[in-house]
Amino acid sequence: MRPEDEIFMRLAIREGRKGLGRTSPNPPVGAVVVKEGKVVGRGYHRRAGTPHAEIHALREAGEAARGATLYVTLEPCNHYGRTPPCTEAILTAGIKRVVIGCQDPNPKARGGAEYLASKGLEVETGVLLEECAILCRFFLKAIKSGLPWVLSKAAMSLDGRIATRSGDSKWITGERARRYGHRLRNIYDAILVGKGTILADNPALTCRLRGGRNPIRIILDTSLSLPLEAKVFQEEGRVIVWCGEEALASKEALLREWGVEIWRLPLKNGWVDLKAGLFCAVKAGILSVLVEGGAKVHGSFFDASLVDEIAFFYGSLIIGGEGAPTAVGGQGPLKLSEAKRLQNYRVRRFGDSFLVEGFLTPPATLQ
Repeated sequence: MRPEDEIFMRLAIREGRKGLGRTSPNPPVGAVVVKEGKVVGRGYHRRAGTPHAEIHALREAGEAARGATLYVTLEPCNHYGRTPPCTEAILTAGIKRVVIGCQDPNPKARGGAEYLASKGLEVETGVLLEECAILCRFFLKAIKSGLPWVLSKAAMSLDGRIATRSGDSKWITGERARRYGHRLRNIYDAILVGKGTILADNPALTCRLRGGRNPIRIILDTSLSLPLEAKVFQEEGRVIVWCGEEALASKEALLREWGVEIWRLPLKNGWVDLKAGLFCAVKAGILSVLVEGGAKVHGSFFDASLVDEIAFFYGSLIIGGEGAPTAVGGQGPLKLSEAKRLQNYRVRRFGDSFLVEGFLTPPATLQ
């Protein structure tokens, strides 16, 4: 590895972030072309079915790509899919050296690094591996396990309460923290809540950022008992309800008239089987799920070891009270040694609130 490789790979990562939330079922990927120490081409993958990051960067570089180095956050594809293989475009452009962050785990597309090396190019892999894996963690998790990446997001008081004993919860965290929460909605493919959240708050579950994208909304409603008047059913966009196999067919028909999708799932402990629903989500092209609760939903995801990452927002207040709901319910562990522990976590301040975020599944382990 050369001293400058990390510098230019960070620029490629910055490019890749531009595609976050737009590329599923493909990963967000960034690329830069560098010649004589200068960036002559940049690119990122915009959405599935369109040219990959490498193609955009090579097109911008033009003739300057000949003899240059290509930095790309994910191994160039080596197959004909919805677009031609990037490896052939790299060879045609006359690139001399390719520096790769993550290797592609997809059996249909991988092998690009080995192929380029066999054609005489200098190939370096694993540069800023951890950072590149974080960028494409949704894709890596889906390919490795068949499950989407799951983020547990909650807003609570310093003592872990998400509302008072009367149910009052607006607002525990400040405006800046709530705005960041909407940035998460803009990035994730889907947002998931339980029936209780719909009944208590009647949320729209949309992204309120200017130019933002509304996530797919997934509602857990085992018996299909939610009223049709719920705001989430009135908003435009894709809505999916996970219910039990025995839920009323007549209610399903009414919801389908509103354009709502119904996924009938097996039950586990009297509730829809979350893992079964997540497997179905990946098959439907949903690679990331933002779980926003409530406490029973969060607890069920943690109890089933389905959470990969957390984003816990804390307001600068203490609520107290045995009757005030906590952020994570469920059964929980018997021993501290069984508790979930964060890795690579950080704390960020948003005005009068702060955020603790970190991984339960380190993305680099998905390589």
